[in-house]
Order: sequence, then C-alpha cells, then structure tokens
Amino acid sequence: MRFTKNLHRRAVTWATAGVAVTAVAGALSLTAASAAPVTSARHSGAFTFRLVPSPGIKSCLPHAGGLVTIIPGSQNDTMDVSVFGMPKNADFDLFVIQQPNKPFGVSWYQTDVNADRHGFGHATVRGVFDVETFSVSPGGTTTFGATHQYHLGLWFNDPNVPFNLGCEPNKPGDKPIVTPFNGEQNAGIQVLNTAEFPDGAGPLSHVHR
Repeated sequence: MRFTKNLHRRAVTWATAGVAVTAVAGALSLTAASAAPVTSARHSGAFTFRLVPSPGIKSCLPHAGGLVTIIPGSQNDTMDVSVFGMPKNADFDLFVIQQPNKPFGVSWYQTDVNADRHGFGHATVRGVFDVETFSVSPGGTTTFGATHQYHLGLWFNDPNVPFNLGCEPNKPGDKPIVTPFNGEQNAGIQVLNTAEFPDGAGPLSHVHR
C-alpha cells in the first residue's frame, strides 16, 4: 500500500511539472506587449508570474524580461526561472528578497542564471518558495525577527556589463556601481524583479503547499 501511494504521489508531481513547463514555454512565445495584461497564472497547483525590468533597465535592454513557475511539493517547492532579452553570454544572480526595489530588505541568494549567445537563460531551484518563506536571526552579528520574503530580484554578476551598456547614468569619471548581490559581494545593479506585485504581497505569497 505504501509503494502504491508513493507511486501515485510521484505521478501527480510529474504531471504537474509537465503542465508548468508547457505554461512557461507558451508564455515565452508571447511578445512583451501581448503578455502585458497578465501578471500571473495558475496551472494545476503551479503558479506562474513575470519578472519585469528594474528601474532604468528598459533604456539599455528594451526586451529584457523573465518568467517564473513555482511548483508546490509536499515538503518543498520547485522554482523554474527563464530570462530573455539579456546581453549575450552574461551571468546573473537570483535572490529571494523582501522588497522588489531599493532598499530590497532581507535577501537570500538562490542561484546563478547564465544567458546564452541569444540572451536566454534558465535555472531550476528547489527550496521553500511560498507563503511560508521567511528568515529570522534571533541573535549573533545581526538580529531581526521573523521576516517574510515574497519577491525575486535578478542582478548582473559583473558590474562592468550594465555600466558598458549604458544602464547607469554615467558621467565622465564615473565607475560601475557595485552591489553585494552575488557570491563574492561584488555584483552589478539589479536587472529584473517582481515589482508588478505589491511590496508586502509578492508572488511567493500566492503559493501554497
């Protein structure tokens, strides 16, 4: 009986994942204009939403965007991330964050996302990416209470890339803006986020296990 239940559970999980991947592939075929009215979608328990350009990014990367599908599981969740319209062969870093724009709040490093020669990139991450996502620091070098993080943000891994693309308000003598949003804490500026959702009700808050 236990074997039968486990087999049924796996079959349901595989079926859900198949629907989610199909949803992302279909959404990627839409133009940014045609997809604009849709901020999220549900498919058999999965939740799909967009990543949109951060402030100032459209001027240098007019077609930048992304899609995320979160598939809830019994113990944790699977997050499938696709980005497009990026500089070719550029690297990025994805974070779960408290607020989509500055000052971002409590932030949690998830994965690298590497664009290919066509500006497309993809990554899959497993963790808790739902209404229960939070961080807490009861003591130590930093102390704060339970804090939910319901948004996503994607950063340039190399600060020189957005600088050379003109994504920053460069003046003579300026240097690239450096932020701590990669493994070495020397990333560039944010390129995509989930600002279509309210600060306190980001897309992860819509996912339930």
